[in-house]
Amino acid sequence: MRPYFDPEYENFNQRINPPRVCIDNLACDDCTLVKVDSMNKTGILLEVVQVLSDLDLTISKAYITSDGGWFMDVFHVTDPSGRKVTDQKTIDYIEKALGPESNILPKRDTSPLKSVGMHFIGDHTAIELLGTDRPGLLSDIFAVLKDSDCNVIAAEVWTHRMRVACVVYVNDVGSGKAVDDPNRLGKIEEQLNNLLRGQGNDSRGVRANFSMGSTPVDRRLHQLMLSDVETETDPTVGPGEVIDVKPVVTIERCEEKAYSVVNVKCKDRPKLLFDIVCTLTDMEFVVFHASVTSDGSYGLQELFIRRKDGGTLDSKDEVEKVIKCLEAAILRRVSEGFSLELCGEDRVGLLSDLTRVLREHGLTVARADVATVGGQAMNVFYVRDPSGKPVNPTTIDAVRKEVGQTIMLSVKNVPSNSATPSKVARQQAASTSLAKSNFFSFGGLFGKNLSGSNML
Repeated sequence: MRPYFDPEYENFNQRINPPRVCIDNLACDDCTLVKVDSMNKTGILLEVVQVLSDLDLTISKAYITSDGGWFMDVFHVTDPSGRKVTDQKTIDYIEKALGPESNILPKRDTSPLKSVGMHFIGDHTAIELLGTDRPGLLSDIFAVLKDSDCNVIAAEVWTHRMRVACVVYVNDVGSGKAVDDPNRLGKIEEQLNNLLRGQGNDSRGVRANFSMGSTPVDRRLHQLMLSDVETETDPTVGPGEVIDVKPVVTIERCEEKAYSVVNVKCKDRPKLLFDIVCTLTDMEFVVFHASVTSDGSYGLQELFIRRKDGGTLDSKDEVEKVIKCLEAAILRRVSEGFSLELCGEDRVGLLSDLTRVLREHGLTVARADVATVGGQAMNVFYVRDPSGKPVNPTTIDAVRKEVGQTIMLSVKNVPSNSATPSKVARQQAASTSLAKSNFFSFGGLFGKNLSGSNML
């Protein structure tokens, strides 16, 4: 007879030893220290980094250890404008999300939309898409949803190596509620699968399905594209994709402590640590110790890992697989070219019209962040020329002329070492009147949402 194990034992232990969070703005002149001490549990590092990532905080240094059943981390962070974190609402949120209440209170099933902080997008149906990328695909996807009487209230799109992953949140145009009719969903799924199939010669296949989960959207996109990397045999660079400097990822064995040591050197950018930890976690590795540093241009990360079963990376094939997956995770969030930030009154079919204009002017969408807040559509498209050449400024002017009559449009040149380069500008513009500026701020929206009823 097996001994009885109370499932509440872990929660009881956490109540006795609740997590401790310290936000220190005195120790360093140029950054805020976030210190987290907690009982160790599976996935805790990813949970902590996810909270900081969702707040668009940049991690310049980190010291991580989780041996002996206890988890102790120190993160050096700055806000999107590169300053210390001094906003009290943001500090309160970190303390609540990572402190004792994060374990004692049940977590509410909230929207995974992170581009507007923790804004709740209401009753919706989530559609996950994975398939072969091609020029005009996003326009075709939004056109299908429009013709199916679906209103897109939020979406995030990533492309990498001729593949596209997308999570779209829709509701019914007439009722404003989730789309739940099986026949209607079946027709939408069939049409989307046909679009994603492309030329039919991609062995990695396609996927269009409806999700009921609450996995944060950027982690879900990593998971969708991870399955591609694991089966990839021909790492073809997509149209217009330019790999400036390839990340340097090495894996060695620490015989003394029985760890596999992952070393990463690449151009530094926001969310770099999240992308690496997310990938290792989803590949069922545990990070026991880590050191993260940055010199401003390049990020250096050293992570001591083991498999969940306690083993290390022993075979050459397994090492190469992890290296390939980490390289892809680092590169897929990087966008070069131009970012087009559009803000205006939301309406049914707006995204279909906007992406059609981009397609007609020969622009390929590399990434997209789509949100609807208070009846306002706030969309960011990262675009490039399919040939790989720089986007012609006259093309941007033509797009501005066509959409600028009803939509505010801001154009930014995206540097190659930035994952979300326009967020700093949007944060700096938060205090400027929207009527007087071509910028809008997701950071400013986050602050408003924290003070509202939708705060976690």
